[in-house]
Amino acid sequence: MWQEASLKNYENKSTDKDTSAWMKHLIAGGFAGAVSRTCTAPLDRIKVTLQVSLFNVTLPLIIKQMMEEGGLRSFWRGNGINVAKVIPEMATKFTIYDGIKNKLKTLKGKSELEVMDRLVAGSMAGMISQSLIFPLEVLKTRLVLRTSSETCRSCIQRVFSNKNNMLRNLFRGYVPNIIGIIPYAGIDLAIYETLKREYMSQQSDSTEPQTLVLLTCGVVSSSCGQIVSYPLNLIKTRFQAQLGFLIVNEKFYSEPDCSLVSTVRTIVVSDGLSGLYRGLSANLMKVAPSVAIGYVVYEHSRSFLGASMS
Repeated sequence: MWQEASLKNYENKSTDKDTSAWMKHLIAGGFAGAVSRTCTAPLDRIKVTLQVSLFNVTLPLIIKQMMEEGGLRSFWRGNGINVAKVIPEMATKFTIYDGIKNKLKTLKGKSELEVMDRLVAGSMAGMISQSLIFPLEVLKTRLVLRTSSETCRSCIQRVFSNKNNMLRNLFRGYVPNIIGIIPYAGIDLAIYETLKREYMSQQSDSTEPQTLVLLTCGVVSSSCGQIVSYPLNLIKTRFQAQLGFLIVNEKFYSEPDCSLVSTVRTIVVSDGLSGLYRGLSANLMKVAPSVAIGYVVYEHSRSFLGASMS
């Protein structure tokens, strides 16, 4: 989820400021996000399942369990709501990002912002937009972890069943998620800009790097950001799974409410520091295809809709 907080790949996509152009880029970006998430949904479900497993389980075992539970279709469990939140997430993020950028330009009297300014704008936009759609992220996690015998309706009803704790249930894992945005966005943007600037310094002309170079920079920077912030992502998922069920050797167990500190302590005591990175391999396997598919689909969609580039 945090990779959506970084807007480096959507910087200066259009010089047009009219609503029509903005909508075209939003539609193209939304469609690209939907296709990208759908293609990488199996890896996302494997990652989430590994994150909430109470014991060390291997990747092959998780895949075997999913196949036995519901066949290939089970690998896309929870993808529907993950796709559904793309458009509102992008719309709020782009709107807030542009608003903050324009405000910073006015305050500093500059036409272009520095890397640190864009980091601040991107982090704030990411935090606000994810705050607005966070309940959908909680529901997605619950749907991903539901059993094959449980319907989507009953799974969602469980979240709203306790009226006194309904708001709390919808924002489980919110704090570690928000905390994780800042290091992810900072590392992601800093490494991306550094790699891009280093590449351009080696070239004889000052033309913009080719698509393959930008994609490579994006994959490397995103991977580094995710490695550093991954423990917070895992803790967020653990919180979201509470009052739900956790998969352990084809059985499901409830997990009691825990604080952030106690959750970290439990993981470290039982699995060591490596326990904070459970599921990281599946998460990193998503990065390259996610970035590549998203970029290619976005460009073709933008071209089809007639949205101009700067």
